[in-house]
Amino acid sequence: MAHLLGIDLGSSSVKVSLLDGTTGRVLASSQRPQGLEMAIHAPAPLYAEQDPAAWWQHTKAALHDLRNQHDLSEVTAVGIAYQMHGLVLLDERGKVLRPSIIWCDSRATEIGQEAASAIGVDRFENSTLNLPGNFTASKWAWVAKHEPHILAQATTVMLPGDYLAFKLTGQLATTASGLSEMALWDFHQQAPAAFLLEELGLNAGLLPPIVPTFSEQGAIRPAICKEFGFRQNLKLTYRAGDQPNNAFSLNVLNPGETAATAGTSGVVYSVTDQLKFDRQQRVNTFSHVNDEPQARRLGVLLCVNGTGAAYAWLRRLLSVTQGKQAISYTQLNELASKGGVGGDGLRWYPWGNGAERMLPTGMQTGARLEGLEFARHQAPQLCAAVQDGIAAALAYGSRALSEVGAAPTLIRAGRANLFQSERFCQAFTEMTGVPLQLYQTDGAQGAARAAGVGIRVYSNEAEALSNVEQVRSFEPGGEDAAAYRSFYEEWVAGL
Repeated sequence: MAHLLGIDLGSSSVKVSLLDGTTGRVLASSQRPQGLEMAIHAPAPLYAEQDPAAWWQHTKAALHDLRNQHDLSEVTAVGIAYQMHGLVLLDERGKVLRPSIIWCDSRATEIGQEAASAIGVDRFENSTLNLPGNFTASKWAWVAKHEPHILAQATTVMLPGDYLAFKLTGQLATTASGLSEMALWDFHQQAPAAFLLEELGLNAGLLPPIVPTFSEQGAIRPAICKEFGFRQNLKLTYRAGDQPNNAFSLNVLNPGETAATAGTSGVVYSVTDQLKFDRQQRVNTFSHVNDEPQARRLGVLLCVNGTGAAYAWLRRLLSVTQGKQAISYTQLNELASKGGVGGDGLRWYPWGNGAERMLPTGMQTGARLEGLEFARHQAPQLCAAVQDGIAAALAYGSRALSEVGAAPTLIRAGRANLFQSERFCQAFTEMTGVPLQLYQTDGAQGAARAAGVGIRVYSNEAEALSNVEQVRSFEPGGEDAAAYRSFYEEWVAGL
């Protein structure tokens, strides 16, 4: 019986799941840290960094939890999903040279804009499908400009998931999909974007070798196998960014299919077979997990940085005011259900987590709450306002998907994070105007199933996903539809 292990490295936590490869049943799971989010350090305004050592520490803790729940000797393959767009620098000994500059860090925006201006937008439209913006390439260039003594020691530039794979296997590698996340994949040349590397003054020799997304990508180190009870010569067989992986876990693989998440950031991700380019860069196009030169599969991604991050902030705020044990997300959802549409006259704009690509020129602005009346608005209204402001931001950004020809007609999401709240699901559905289906899956489970594809436990992606369970559906036009239309119009006017 094949058992499959998935690891999902987020910026809030590391999740791991052990699946029965035959039935798809979850045999064991864990999330670390427990009861709180991983720290994001901001040594200066607009900065966001994490220590890769903390990722590894929490991964190992979660794997120990897993071993305490179930025998891991039957694991036949491991898959990794990971937070996108981060920068990790290693020296020749494999030592991390500085904290990772993660996805929501905005320090490199100006460098990306200068490179785009120097090269010209048309060149990117016909190659990378993205401007360098605030992606990994620009962060790498920021280190070259401001910390040249650090970069001089580097022998490898990689993504967070590549680092986790290195810690597990000892092998340096990345994927074409990963390079597209960096804004460094030339879709026409099917190679790293030499023209952008040259403009930024970066050495392509620091990029790891490219491996297929589904493939044997190295054996888990013998010491790791011994520590966790894995069989020797266990293989890593899949890696992908968290949003392509989330789409995979929801069986969003073909043109016209759309996935959504509402974790730390919120994403709507539509698959297309066309090379889409948004000249305003409100949405971005990346290589999907099943992308092939002869069968294009690309993900057009809308991102709102401050979704789960806003909800986590609200949780911390209300926990302080409670003066006792931290309030749970379930309690937040219960409060929101009593708060009325929009929080009874409130408008929340969730822009407090770095430069928002969906806003003009990637504006960097704080979050905003409007309409507050001290005698009228309490915790339920605040919770409702934050939920509805997040849903409104995702709906507003989804217009850009329509304008580039990737309009959602049906959205699939895992029953996780904000999508655990039925109220949020209905608000999201009313404001997008698109039906929503919820499935019992998450990123770690998706990575486990994908690992089975990589080692040929499954003959194809469809077989791997055949028993993912749909648990709920939501349709626009509910009893609060008119109220949500009115709220959304006011919310947009407030922009």
